[in-house]
Amino acid sequence: MRIRALVVASSGALALSALAVPAAQAAPSAAPNVTFSNVKVNAGKAVVVGPTAKVTVSATYTVTKPASLSASSFDSGPVLYRGTKLTLDSDVLSGDNPGTCTASSTTVLKCTAKIEFRPTVSTDFDDLANSDAGTWKVGALALPKDVTSDDDFTLQSNLGAVNVQRQAQLTVNAAPEPVMKGKTITVTGKLSRANWDTNKYAGYAAMPVKLQFKKKGSTTYTTVKTVKTSSTGTLKTTVTASVDGTYRYTFAGTTTTPAISAVGDFVDVK
Repeated sequence: MRIRALVVASSGALALSALAVPAAQAAPSAAPNVTFSNVKVNAGKAVVVGPTAKVTVSATYTVTKPASLSASSFDSGPVLYRGTKLTLDSDVLSGDNPGTCTASSTTVLKCTAKIEFRPTVSTDFDDLANSDAGTWKVGALALPKDVTSDDDFTLQSNLGAVNVQRQAQLTVNAAPEPVMKGKTITVTGKLSRANWDTNKYAGYAAMPVKLQFKKKGSTTYTTVKTVKTSSTGTLKTTVTASVDGTYRYTFAGTTTTPAISAVGDFVDVK
């Protein structure tokens, strides 16, 4: 995955770099006459990436082509992009290798591809930055094996959308425990999320987080109150002890960060 203008590596694999084919050398257009449909990245689920570990997701898509066009004459793959339309100048997230296709008829190919998301700083690849979190549109790219110019690309836009999110962590601690009935319980915690710029977790500031309680013997949490995180992501509030039960914090999530609930902390009330 690289954030650049679209181009082809010398091997023919999909890659991302600056296109540098002088206009005088450009060959007549040989863009594959294909259309894409049924594109799904990560089975339609958000892609959640932590601070250091590479995440690889699968994408599936269908290619429709003329019967006269050989499936082996071109490469294809899904592309995540931002902007109104997918172009050679778009900011994109894409697989580093073409998809693998199987013919289901003379005109229809069923394809799969892999897309890697790398938060770790690397000398070989352009990695995820915090600004990359959020919604990306889904498009697709096809190109002949021997691409020679920017006229050789077939690009298709608006094939869906996918969220790329910074992995979250949420903690809770209710104290003291045990506690006498009627006394004050202090519930602390912290909401953090992956920082792709530093490859660490960092507090998520000014976020509404619900404090929930589950009475002993129950299977259902109910919301007690909503607390906002501090500038460093910390949480702190108080409740009055009444009965035995478990407290937890739960975060609804945002476009850039997935929902998460802390593992509950049980409090014994005497």
